[in-house]
Amino acid sequence: MLRHEFRPGRLIAGAAVLATAAAYLGDATGAWRIPWFTALPVMSGGLALAAVATFVGYRLRRRRSAMAASSENTAAPASTSGSQATR
Repeated sequence: MLRHEFRPGRLIAGAAVLATAAAYLGDATGAWRIPWFTALPVMSGGLALAAVATFVGYRLRRRRSAMAASSENTAAPASTSGSQATR
């Protein structure tokens, strides 16, 4: 049993933040030279990809739950079984 749902948008957003932090950490240690404006395209692209992944995941979860709900209602309702009085 899963404890929580998989949220791919949060994973992608976190990876973008970690990539930006790693790039600036490498710049701070002198390993390589990173321009000051590098965070803007990395974070913007990461957040845009996270938004797309979140939307796709949301649509898939809704479709899956709608398909499960439509397959559960195949039995006859309890009132037509004859065990209850009808008014």
